[in-house]
Order: sequence, then structure tokens, then C-alpha cells
Amino acid sequence: MTDITPSLNDYPYHLEIATRWQDNDVYGHINNVMYYSFFDTAVNRFLIDEGGLNIQESSAVAYVVSSQCQYITPAAYPETIYVGLRVIKLGRSSVTYGLSVYAGEAKRRVAHGQFVHVFVDRLSDKAVPIPVNIKTALESICESIGEADNQGNAGDQ
Repeated sequence: MTDITPSLNDYPYHLEIATRWQDNDVYGHINNVMYYSFFDTAVNRFLIDEGGLNIQESSAVAYVVSSQCQYITPAAYPETIYVGLRVIKLGRSSVTYGLSVYAGEAKRRVAHGQFVHVFVDRLSDKAVPIPVNIKTALESICESIGEADNQGNAGDQ
């Protein structure tokens, strides 16, 4: 994707999230920490719904090892939030997601960032290959499948 200001339609997976009164801070806009919650909710909803991740019983689980967010403009309750999700790097045991958060009826872009998961064995906490069903789902939202497949094996966590 080369557009400097992507729209929600530039992301292959979308999630709508209702804001809550408690999401606002004392300044009357959604608190910065909530954006990480929006990221986490969108990614895990995708893994569960599209990848078949069973968060209670799967032998492989995904740990967040890195995240970042850039804030563009405030949003506030009761605006609806829309999260766009794509994969920007897919490795053997890790995945880097690109996300954007949009707000309100106009779906204005209010924040964007990255979120990195490493898949580990639930019992040993050792990195493991991304389960096949999850990797297939992740490939379906890759920015560029060929580019993602060729990255990240040597230095992949």
C-alpha cells in the first residue's frame, strides 16, 4: 500500500467497536491507552474468528512483544471506532500487524500503529511456528504475500 493516508477500505479486515463513557479521559477524548486495547481486540478477534485460535486450549498462544501507536486526532465517546487490520510481515513464529483506527460516521483516521505477536508453546513459553490454520488466515490479509513469505526467517523470533 503506497497511499500516505489509507482509508478503512485499504485494510482487508475491519472490526467495529463501540466506545464507552469510561474510555474518555478528563480532557473529554478517548484515552491513549484505549487505542492499544482497540489493536488487541481487532487482532485477537481476527485470530479467533478467521484463524480458529482457541484462547483457552490451543497449544500455541500469541504473545505481544512490541507495539506502537501514533495519534493523529482525538476521538470521543460516543463515537464508534473502526479498526483496519493487515499483516505487514509474516515470519516463521512471528507476525507484524499494521493497524489504523477510524472514528465516527465520517470514519476519519485518528491513529495508526503496529503490533507484533510471537507464537509460543503455552507450557514452555518457547517460540513455535505459527499454526497452519492461523498462518493461512494471516496470509489472507498480507500486504504482499510474496514479500511477507520471503522475510523474517533468519532473524525471526
